[in-house]
Amino acid sequence: MSGNDDRKTNIDGRQSKVQDAVDQGSGKEVQDEWENILNRLRAEVGETAFQSWLRPMRVHRVDADVVQISVPTRFMRDWAAAHYQDRLTELWHGENAAITGVEIVVHADVAQGRDASAAKMEPEAPSVVTGARERDTLSAPLDERFTFDQFVVGKSNEFAYAAARRIGEASTVPFNPLFLYGGVGLGKTHLMHAIAWHVREATPERSVLYLSAEKFMYRFIRALREQNTVDFKEQFRSVDVLMIDDVQFIAGKDSTQEEFFHTFNALVDQGRQIVISSDKSPSDLEGMEERLVSRLNCGLVADIHATTYELRLGILQSKAQNLGAMIPIKVLEFLAHKITSNVRELEGALNRVVAHAQLVGREISLETTQEVLHDLLRANDRRVTIEEIQKQVSSHFNIRISDMHSARRARSVARPRQVAMYLAKQLTTRSLPEIGRKFGGRDHTTVMHAVRKVDELREHDTSFKEDVELLRRMLEG
Repeated sequence: MSGNDDRKTNIDGRQSKVQDAVDQGSGKEVQDEWENILNRLRAEVGETAFQSWLRPMRVHRVDADVVQISVPTRFMRDWAAAHYQDRLTELWHGENAAITGVEIVVHADVAQGRDASAAKMEPEAPSVVTGARERDTLSAPLDERFTFDQFVVGKSNEFAYAAARRIGEASTVPFNPLFLYGGVGLGKTHLMHAIAWHVREATPERSVLYLSAEKFMYRFIRALREQNTVDFKEQFRSVDVLMIDDVQFIAGKDSTQEEFFHTFNALVDQGRQIVISSDKSPSDLEGMEERLVSRLNCGLVADIHATTYELRLGILQSKAQNLGAMIPIKVLEFLAHKITSNVRELEGALNRVVAHAQLVGREISLETTQEVLHDLLRANDRRVTIEEIQKQVSSHFNIRISDMHSARRARSVARPRQVAMYLAKQLTTRSLPEIGRKFGGRDHTTVMHAVRKVDELREHDTSFKEDVELLRRMLEG
């Protein structure tokens, strides 16, 4: 046999050995090679780029002489393929001559922090998350990006952040439950994941179960159908930290609330920690039993307000750094001014801008940003109507919309009406007489008085100022 034949036999044999290792579930040789490659790349690209782009990668499978690497999103796949695929191939061939190519694919396993071989090796486990690791489908996966270090703190979320941090670091239960509430995309889920990750690192022996209220309900219904409620109770009442996201989902669902109430009591009695999130405060949850609302209010309730311009800019700067992207400060300032609805939309806009620049090879500028985000910017620039303002303000202050047009002068009605007039002046192009007519045919001088009064109150009453700013952002978003 020639030297080339010997070499081919050796390569084929090693290639078969690698594929068998992955298929049979050992995967140790592949994982050792992968760890060596990651260590090389960490030294080459730096810690920031490594954490953003390389750490989320997982070995998915070996197909002939090609290794498939999984990433959680299409955007990450495109970026990694453009920047790291050739180097990955070169390094892996250096580790294993049988490997001649690396393919980067999108796979759901990565979103759960698991790779294919690890999933095969993992034995059956109890239905809890020990040390915040997902053991089965009972617990929702945790996002590796959602840590305390990655949470940008500002005035609107500092209290909720401090409370969540206290829970994560405490060796005993400081308050029970911690109830986080706020609008969509403001950081509630991020803080819950951060608590779970911190518990994992600080006290890995503690068990953490994180899931949505919807999944809690489905699990309970299935247990009833299968007449297996004993196991259900054991699963949920034996954890050290129970985290329920979007608890408003079980409003109006009496049987689920009943079980949740008893689970809540059992964990509190045992000194176990409970963390809950919602889009509204406990007292504002419609369709929730009074005794459960009372329980939810008995711990620490922390709200997350709408973001400020400074916080949005800080979030964008942090996100840009994590992406390893050089973005002009004017672009970040523009986005922070224009996209005010929530953090998810803000980060999504930045991802689109960076992806466009990378995929088409153009530098990021204010002009290209406006071009790429034209649909999003148009939606955020929509015109606000006086009717929308009246509806939003009435809901916020818990009065009837008809009170906006009535002659009632009670302060509980007059003050919200003045706020609505003020916002109509700030957010619409209507004249003072036109605004007055929309409020029960009032004179333009009444509108002028309302604007002056609200300005005066905003200067001297911090709480009132925050209310007005919150309403403004909600309407602009």
